[in-house]
Amino acid sequence: MLGVGPLARAELTIDVTKGIEGRGIPIAIAPFGGGAPENIAGIVASDLQRSGKFAPQAADARADYAVTGQANPGGARGYVVQFQLKGAQGGQLLGLSFDVPPTQLRPVAHRISDLIYEKLTGEKGLAATRIAFVNAGGGSWFLVVSDADGQNPNVILRSSQPIMSPSWSPDGSRLAYVSFEGRRPQIVVQEVYSGARRVVSAAPGINGAPSWAPNGQRLAFTLSKDGNPEIYALDLGGQSPVRLTNGNAIDTEPVWLPDGSIVFTSDRGGSPQLYRIGPGGGAAQRLTFEGDYNASPTVSPDGRYIAMVHRRGGRFYIAALDLKTRQFRVLTSGGLDESPSFAPNGRMIIYSNGRQLNAVSVDGSVKQDFVLRGKVRDPVWAPFAR
Repeated sequence: MLGVGPLARAELTIDVTKGIEGRGIPIAIAPFGGGAPENIAGIVASDLQRSGKFAPQAADARADYAVTGQANPGGARGYVVQFQLKGAQGGQLLGLSFDVPPTQLRPVAHRISDLIYEKLTGEKGLAATRIAFVNAGGGSWFLVVSDADGQNPNVILRSSQPIMSPSWSPDGSRLAYVSFEGRRPQIVVQEVYSGARRVVSAAPGINGAPSWAPNGQRLAFTLSKDGNPEIYALDLGGQSPVRLTNGNAIDTEPVWLPDGSIVFTSDRGGSPQLYRIGPGGGAAQRLTFEGDYNASPTVSPDGRYIAMVHRRGGRFYIAALDLKTRQFRVLTSGGLDESPSFAPNGRMIIYSNGRQLNAVSVDGSVKQDFVLRGKVRDPVWAPFAR
């Protein structure tokens, strides 16, 4: 059953449980005047605190930077939102104005947060991005898209059968996922805004773990139609899937690197480890050697890091491999951690621990907890809006 609408059953909230660089950069944020129905200053403060880079302070506090603003009724669309970012000596670093309808007050607050973040760190912020995840409860499965702070959750698919492994297209307009409608797995591509859906693979056996190529024109996924689970690639223009791996092992969970090569999980060496093949297949290069279990890879947007599920001592952790330095780092405290996905700026990794969603920075110094009732899993961070 397909349905689109708000998720009334629950809302996500985020708590930052550990900071970065001590307490972060002190930044004073004054309440915005004008009486807008959204607490814009509060949203900006929460966004900046959640990044781990800033420590928001009261308006009269001594801080390195200060934010002031107004959100007044008027303009052509309903509200005029203005803000200023100043340094400790009072010099203005940013000053912008937005004419928005009331429904866009929260998004414009996220936009302000990202402008401040980028101005002071030189990196793109994540406040205005989105996440998708699967939520289960009451005999139904929900594919949900929300803001990165967990607010405004919208169900883009309701089903009486399981939904698994969502994957964003590079332009953020589509999600590929596995659906068990008809009680058999099939790979579906869905337009996020219109809800239009297309089944791209319903081969006999396993249809699993879809992943988008960097150009948005191909999908890689796992099929077992010819025997063992193998990696295939499909041109979405309509051609048949092309087999990229061959052997007696289980090859699954493909993800693309920016250069078009593919990282995947295989037990060809006796235990699940990560391997890489070229865009057209060929000989596989083993990437992981730490422990006897590394699976569920995800690649940072710049291709430098691979995050994965790593097992040791019977517990599952999120770990990251730096492909440049070959450093392997365990990032989480472990348990049932699964399904990592990189943020579009490469700074954070969202994942599930079997009960809720969490996020951790690529160096392990910032941790966030998303609190949501129900069985929540398979989170994926959307790319930056284009």
